[in-house]
Amino acid sequence: MSALNINNLQNTFQDALNFGGSPGAVSTSPTQSFMNSLPQRLNAAKQQKVLKPFSTGDMKILLLENVNQTAIEIFKQQGYQVEFHKTAMGEDELLGKIKDFHAIGIRSKTKLTAKVLEQAKNLICIGCFCIGTNQVDLNYAADKGIAVFNSPFSNSRSVAELVIAEIITLARQLGDRSIELHTGTWNKVSARCWEVRGKTLGIIGYGHIGSQLSVLAEAMGLHVIYYDIVTIMALGTAKQVATLDELLNKADFVSLHVPETPETRNMLSAPQFAAMKDGAYVINASRGTVVDIPALVQAMKANKIAGAALDVYPNEPGKNGAGTYNDDLNSWTSELVSLPNVVLTPHIGGSTEEAQTAIGIEVSNALSKYINEGNSVGAVNFPEVSLRSLDLDQENTVRVLYIHQNIPGVLKTVNNILSNHNIEKQFSDSNGNIAYLMADISQVNQSDIKQIYEELNQTSAKISIRLLY
Repeated sequence: MSALNINNLQNTFQDALNFGGSPGAVSTSPTQSFMNSLPQRLNAAKQQKVLKPFSTGDMKILLLENVNQTAIEIFKQQGYQVEFHKTAMGEDELLGKIKDFHAIGIRSKTKLTAKVLEQAKNLICIGCFCIGTNQVDLNYAADKGIAVFNSPFSNSRSVAELVIAEIITLARQLGDRSIELHTGTWNKVSARCWEVRGKTLGIIGYGHIGSQLSVLAEAMGLHVIYYDIVTIMALGTAKQVATLDELLNKADFVSLHVPETPETRNMLSAPQFAAMKDGAYVINASRGTVVDIPALVQAMKANKIAGAALDVYPNEPGKNGAGTYNDDLNSWTSELVSLPNVVLTPHIGGSTEEAQTAIGIEVSNALSKYINEGNSVGAVNFPEVSLRSLDLDQENTVRVLYIHQNIPGVLKTVNNILSNHNIEKQFSDSNGNIAYLMADISQVNQSDIKQIYEELNQTSAKISIRLLY
C-alpha cells in the first residue's frame, strides 16, 4: 500500500501544529538546532519498499464525531477513500453502513457493540481518537481479527490543565460568582474561599494524566499525594500512599484519573465520601461511572463535600444541543445542577486544538501502519507484532499476516505451509485467545502467493489472513 514517507510525516506534523492555531509560536530549542546540524541517517538509509496488497483507492475509511482534520489529511495522502461525519452514529445507522468500510475512526459517543461488529465484514481495524476504548466491544473485535488502537498520551496535558483550573474554580467558588453576576447579582464574599497554596491534592490513578497534574499542582504550591494499584515512582515531592482511605483522609482536593473497569465502578460512593475531610472537593475527569453521583449529591447537601467538578457522566448526550442534558439521560440531573459550587463541563477534558491535532496524527498513523505494514504495536486488544520494513531491492517478497486462535499446533501447521519457501523473518505473539503471526517470504511469484493464501485459508484455527506484496 502507499505509505507516508518521512518528509510527508514531517510536513503533516508541522501543518498540524499550524492548524491547531496555538497562540504561542513553536520555536527550535538549542538541542533541536544541534540535532538538525548532524548528518541525517534517515536520508542515507535504504528507501523502504511500498507494500501493495490491493489498490489504495479500494480502502474505505469511516470517520465519525468530528475527528480532527489531520487524520483526514493523512488518510487521503495514503490514497484511501474517506467518509467524514461530524456527529456520532447510532446502532441502527451503523448496522446498515459499517459493512462497506475497512477501518472506522470514532471518539467516545459511538458504540461499536458486538451486534454492530458482526456486520463489519470488511473491517480490519478501529481507531479510537481518544484515551478510552470502553465504547468498543474489545473482546468481540479481537475474536473477529479486528485490531483496536487509541491515543493514550496525546491529551494528557489538556486534561491536567482543566483539572488545575477546576481546583482554583472550586476553591474560590468562581462558578457561582459568575452565574450570579450574569443574572445581575453582585455578591462579593470571602467566606469559604481559599488559596490552593499549602493545600493537599490527592490523585487517584498516577498514570499519564495523574503524573502531569502532579507536576502542575506542585508548581502552584499544593502538596501532592497519590494512590495507585501499582507502585509508581513519584515526580517531584509527591508521595504515594498505601490505601485509598489514607488519601481520602488527608486530601483537600480529590481528583480521579482511572479507567472504567468493574473495580472502579462507584469507586467514590457514600463510604468514601464519609472518609473524606469535611469541606473537601471532588473532581472527576476520568470516566462517568467511577463516582456515585447520587451519593455525591447527598454528601454535598450534608455539607460534607464543599464542591465538585464533573466532566464525565454515566450517560452522555449523543450530540450537542439545548435540552440534551436532562433527567431522561440521568435521573439525578436536576438535583445535581441545583447545588452550589458544582462545575459541570460536557466531557471537554481533552478538547483542545493541540490535543485533538496530536490525537489525529497518532491514531491515523497507527491505523495506516497496520493497514499498510501489518504493524500492530499500540493495539489495545491484540498481540503487538512488528517486522522491520522491506527494502526496495527485496523483490518477489510477500508479507504474510495471519491472525488465528491461540491453540496448540497452529504454528507447526503454518510453518509446514511456509517451509517450501525462504522465510526471511518471522514474529508471532499472542494475547489471550488471539495470536498474530507476521512473516516475510522471499523468492515467490504470483502462483506461490496464491498457493500460500489458499493453504493458510484452509487452516482450522484461522481468523483472518492478509498478504502484502
